[in-house]
Amino acid sequence: MIAILLFLAFTIVAGLPADHILIRPDHELRYQHVEGGDGLYLADLWTKLSDIQDAARYNPDSQNVYHLFTRDNPSVSQPLLLGNAGLLAITNYEPHRRTIVLLHGYQDNAVGSLNAVLVPAFLAAEDVNVIVVDWSLGSNSVNLATSVANTVTSGESVARFINWLNQAAGVTAGSYHIVGYGLGGHQAGIVGRNVDGDVAYITGLDPSFYLWIINSHKFRPDDGSYTEIIHTNAGINGYLGTLGHVDFYPNGGVNMPGCNGATCDQERSFFYFAESLVSGGFTGRRCATYAGAMSNLCYMWGNLRMGGIAPKTGSRGIYRLETNSRSPFSRG
Repeated sequence: MIAILLFLAFTIVAGLPADHILIRPDHELRYQHVEGGDGLYLADLWTKLSDIQDAARYNPDSQNVYHLFTRDNPSVSQPLLLGNAGLLAITNYEPHRRTIVLLHGYQDNAVGSLNAVLVPAFLAAEDVNVIVVDWSLGSNSVNLATSVANTVTSGESVARFINWLNQAAGVTAGSYHIVGYGLGGHQAGIVGRNVDGDVAYITGLDPSFYLWIINSHKFRPDDGSYTEIIHTNAGINGYLGTLGHVDFYPNGGVNMPGCNGATCDQERSFFYFAESLVSGGFTGRRCATYAGAMSNLCYMWGNLRMGGIAPKTGSRGIYRLETNSRSPFSRG
């Protein structure tokens, strides 16, 4: 799809306007408010020629930035560079530890709320390597379609980085937990399907909804050995239907207690997940469908814990749970 759009961008006749519309999604208003790193942004959902040209200029292999955090450097990161084994050798990276990869969302960066919440939570829960990916040069286009296209190329690039790191350090994909939020939620799946070997655990935190319904690159259940989705703004900024081996719909997946808008709803996904890493809790009851989870009509047998440090490999299904309006959010 991306190759076709690039071909169109460079072969379209010279007489067309500079911002000729290439793709106009059916049944979508052109401008929608979409959750970003620090609030709602008015995003353009139509794809113009200039947007494809912008996406073509983004080179994640050289423009993505990788920040390493460990218990030895919990607040000041150490840089990692694709192909630079010498730099890797002088960092606190340890191959015997599990490695966590964190992917931010639209209009965000490495120092946004996602990483401020999850980096300390992971380091408190376990002695791990935490790699924060800053792909803000790809995610922060005003045009959402450009950022969606860059989500794919960035994910493929992050997978190349992981493949290089694994070869350099002598580790496998089985020691990884990849976590993404919003656009990064889908990118986490893209990374998983492009890494050599099976990633042990992939978590999508309220993966994005706009422009992903029929997108062939969206999160897939088999992107990792165990894949889990936490929906907190379903059908608005977050994806409505199921995407993983297991999908959780806290409070029905929308209108989180204690929140008064879409941004707060979406951010609850990583606050709930962070709490699950440190203290557990969040037991969901099984539902037959996501519609049942959203309408609180869940009569199937079986419970499952949401989130947590360890993958629940082999688990499947849709689950609903209730939360408190403030921390601690878990009701057990």
